[in-house]
Amino acid sequence: MWQKRLIVLLIPGLLATVLDRLTKIWAVNTLKEQPMKSYLNDIFRLVYAENTGAFLSLGSGMNDNLRYWVLAVVPVLVLLYIFFHVLTAKNLHIVQQAAFGFILGGGLSNIYDRIMEGRVVDFMNMGFGTLRTGIFNVADMSIMLGLFLMVPFLFQKQEPVEAATTPVAAAEIAEEETSAAEESTIQEEPVEDADQSPEKKEGAQE
Repeated sequence: MWQKRLIVLLIPGLLATVLDRLTKIWAVNTLKEQPMKSYLNDIFRLVYAENTGAFLSLGSGMNDNLRYWVLAVVPVLVLLYIFFHVLTAKNLHIVQQAAFGFILGGGLSNIYDRIMEGRVVDFMNMGFGTLRTGIFNVADMSIMLGLFLMVPFLFQKQEPVEAATTPVAAAEIAEEETSAAEESTIQEEPVEDADQSPEKKEGAQE
């Protein structure tokens, strides 16, 4: 089972990581030290930025030692937990597995930049007028996509494990109940006393 889950986890994870690496290289070569570019009536912008913090520059004001532990070590531990949770958890839908893959791929790509480069390259911005997002990258989009895919499952009731989920399982349960009922009937039938004494037998004959 875990082999199939690993495949479902790796496909979106590797896709997110590769796309993020390629787009960051493109941004460094194309957008760095260039003026902002606006598209779709200023709804979408391309603007180069180097982020020393976490998502949307959170934590960028921390000192180097604290930032390393909070933004590198702790996220790695969280991603490791997610990885083993996906491989071992019961009743995990395939969409949930793929969602965790997007989260892992985006998270690992940003953490790699944070550890190896000391900063993360961001280059996209969206909004209307003064109401705008922070500057983000493909890894951030991957993480948000994974979280979005998880939302429907937060409101879904889990079915009891004991319930029969297939016709075969239902047939097996019905067969077991029938066998149990037959055994109970056999045990209730009167059994002739084989150890009845001769006197009792003669008395019964008279």
